[in-house]
Amino acid sequence: MATTTDPVPGAGTRTGKGIADTFLPGDADGAAPRYPLRTTVMGIVGSVLVLIASFGAAGVLVHDPILSDGPLSWIRFGHGQVLMTGLLYVGFGLVVWAWIRLGRYVLAGRVGTRPVVIAALSWMAPLLAAPPLFTRDVYSYLGQGAQLLHGLDPYAYGPSALQTLPTVVENVHPLWQTTPAPYGPLFLWVSKSIVGITGDNVIAGVIVTRLVLLAGLAAVLWALPRLVRRLGGNLPVTMWLAVASPMMVIHLVGGPHNDLLMLGFLTVGVLAALERKHAVAIVLVTIGMLIKPTAAIALPFLVWIWANHLPADKNLFRRFLTAVTPSVGIFGAVFVLGTWASLGSFNLGWFAGLSAPQIIVNWLNFPSGVGEAVHTLVKTVVDVPPAPFIDVARGLGWLVLAAIVVRQWWLARNGTENTTIFRMGIALLTVAIFAPPTLPWYLTWGFVILSLFRWKREHLAAVVGISVFLVLVYYPTGEQSLYHWLFILGVVAASVYASASLLKPDPLGLVAAWRKPDVRDPELPLNSPTSHATR
Repeated sequence: MATTTDPVPGAGTRTGKGIADTFLPGDADGAAPRYPLRTTVMGIVGSVLVLIASFGAAGVLVHDPILSDGPLSWIRFGHGQVLMTGLLYVGFGLVVWAWIRLGRYVLAGRVGTRPVVIAALSWMAPLLAAPPLFTRDVYSYLGQGAQLLHGLDPYAYGPSALQTLPTVVENVHPLWQTTPAPYGPLFLWVSKSIVGITGDNVIAGVIVTRLVLLAGLAAVLWALPRLVRRLGGNLPVTMWLAVASPMMVIHLVGGPHNDLLMLGFLTVGVLAALERKHAVAIVLVTIGMLIKPTAAIALPFLVWIWANHLPADKNLFRRFLTAVTPSVGIFGAVFVLGTWASLGSFNLGWFAGLSAPQIIVNWLNFPSGVGEAVHTLVKTVVDVPPAPFIDVARGLGWLVLAAIVVRQWWLARNGTENTTIFRMGIALLTVAIFAPPTLPWYLTWGFVILSLFRWKREHLAAVVGISVFLVLVYYPTGEQSLYHWLFILGVVAASVYASASLLKPDPLGLVAAWRKPDVRDPELPLNSPTSHATR
């Protein structure tokens, strides 16, 4: 976890050309003017392989107008699909490998911010044209937008109730065909606008959705450097962790997921609060909530920042009242106007829609996993259904979640800006883990905020393993693999190996068995006496 006493070094200028990568001059930010060319190209190759394979192995259309009956239709079925799935995992492996190598260079102070951002964007670019990766949620976005476009309340009905735009509707996952929308009204308006442009052309709808969501990425890229300067983090590490991560490249962009747009408003809103533009901060984060309700978790923390920016001659209670009163007023105005403008009426049906995703039950959500584990033990003695165990565990999980979030908020009352934002990140991460359901990309809520602080190497290595795991626990088609235990065993092994690789290149000695190390090699372990890493 992030820590304010992190030994991760700042970017230095010590360089050296090894046999594992080629570095070119050109970083203008003054941190470490080197580009890891081969590592960046490795990730691009991996991303292109993912793109090619995705047409047969990812969340493809039910009836693809291009591939279903053409000469390439074989890649969607039988052995062809198996081949494409294998190729996609190879491409993903190359992206992860490149990301880990890039991380080692960042931790060694050999590359600065610009090379990390360039690498991340170049890995994302091929995926803009890919079918949805490791999810089918974007089809639900389009289906719900189509409902709103054609006058059908997406908070009262699922997409299957829509009689028009059959191609859009048929590609919505069966689980969500009859489920009301769980998203904020502003995002439904965004989806409605996209479908208004692309109509029943789902391929165009997916691509345009990605392009719209890139506005969130642009906002994150603009806000993170300014936030890091205020909070004392390490900018290359932040960009590597928040932007170049497979969680961002594969899940939020490759998915794509509307969490990216919400994070854009959240990060810019947090920056506005730190710059004492408190009204603007409340407006921006409330808009983020109108996209995805999770952003609401940040609002109470922004009130503390406002209160702590007030003159210290007032006691805490008076400062809190002075800050919370306009905050509630601003929130209420933006909430009402945003809802009305998005839906054409003050429709609060989306609060009921928030319960819809809870039909997803898997052990990735901690309380659900506890309930399933207890049920498994009890079932060895007596045959009982799992639902009561899961319901009780989830009920207790809500209590634990409330206690943790309230405690984090209360502990932030007299804290510095760093403390308040850090506790906000903990709260967002806790919500992702304890509030059902837990979907892999939900953890980006907390990861992006916590990336603003300094991290210990060991904790960064843990995040590497978690990130790889959170991509692979879903199949490229968007179906979960969580109960295919042999597959999960392989996922865990790959995740642990990726985690260890950040701290020590080739941790199992697979390369050393046939290649003699070069003392100039930037792939040497970080703790090697001949390494260029700083401490």
